Amino acid sequence: MLNEVQSERTLTWIADRLASGHMSLFPLLPEYRDRALRLVELSRRGPARGLDFPEAYCIAVAEDRGYVALSENGAAYAAQFLYTTARVWRAYEVLWELRRRGLVPDDVIYVYQEETRHKFPQRDVERWRSYGSSQSASKRQGS
Repeated sequence: MLNEVQSERTLTWIADRLASGHMSLFPLLPEYRDRALRLVELSRRGPARGLDFPEAYCIAVAEDRGYVALSENGAAYAAQFLYTTARVWRAYEVLWELRRRGLVPDDVIYVYQEETRHKFPQRDVERWRSYGSSQSASKRQGS
């Protein structure tokens, strides 16, 4: 949701992407608003933290259109396992996919953590390391 953006730098980045046609805004549509409100209500009944409307709206759109919702919100991430068919990725999953496709170096997770001051859970960092180790071993065996 655009009204959540606080940083002038981020707003400039968004404006540039909108102007270049590399990004578009998605309007608040009644069918997604209604689904989002139902997701918020469902989330309040469950064991995990409740969804906020902006995340629920993104999930509703992603669910209907087959998109991947991007969110660092724990409730949004948990939603994909509890009450929606939408996939929700954190920065970790985005980096994982970029790495899997060979588009970023293996150390990108460490650079990301250093530059953003966002620390991934230890289990994710261990998974990242073990994938790198298994990939190196596979390459050595294939050579």
